Amino acid sequence: MTAIIGILSAFAMVITAIFIGGAPAGFVNASGILIVLFGTFAVTSVSFSGREMSETPGTVWRMMVQMQQEPSRAATAIIQIAERARRDGFLALERILPTLTEEPFLRKALSLLIDGTKGEEIEQILNREAGAIAARNMKTVDVLRRAGEVAPAMGLIGTLIGLVKMLGTLDDPSSIGPAMSVALLTTFYGAIMAHMVFIPLAARAERLSTDETLLNSVYALGAASMGRKENPRQLELIVNTILPPAQKVTYFD
Repeated sequence: MTAIIGILSAFAMVITAIFIGGAPAGFVNASGILIVLFGTFAVTSVSFSGREMSETPGTVWRMMVQMQQEPSRAATAIIQIAERARRDGFLALERILPTLTEEPFLRKALSLLIDGTKGEEIEQILNREAGAIAARNMKTVDVLRRAGEVAPAMGLIGTLIGLVKMLGTLDDPSSIGPAMSVALLTTFYGAIMAHMVFIPLAARAERLSTDETLLNSVYALGAASMGRKENPRQLELIVNTILPPAQKVTYFD
């Protein structure tokens, strides 16, 4: 939610500055909006498939609003699950599944255990799944970065269109103002979309993708360890090898 709050705050600051300066209607230009918004979408879509473009909004929204666990908490949770599985058996994990609606990867990992999948197979399946998720997330990052590159360029194109119109009608003073408005506002719109929307979202999506990959690695290691019927103490040692120093866990004294 911090991303949404940050973007809305930035737009609120710009809108407030526009109203303080007076004449807010002067900052609205349909031609400029058409050039920047639709132009950016059209040019960006050239570099990606229709499916990749259609999946981007949903992936961005999920990554912005979905709360992710801290790696240390995820490690502690998987160790606790491993203790329960060692004590009560894998079938006891069925009672945990309904509580994991917000953790589809962990839910799948436990489902594999309940189905009796071997540890090596679990590790292979989950690693492939984690790789596919990471690739999908990074494709979203690529789309956002490309849009961030295209938006200022479309603003520049709009500026050139406005200048050409202005130079072609210098003998008509009444047309100079609208043409100059298109020229300046398209640059403004392009800068706004690139530096207040696309580029910040790309940076956040990349960071969240890295965090999600780490969490999925913790869950994959835990499920594979349980599938091999290893001691939970050994699982603690294993997950600590991939956790950042500040996130390492000490579950067993």
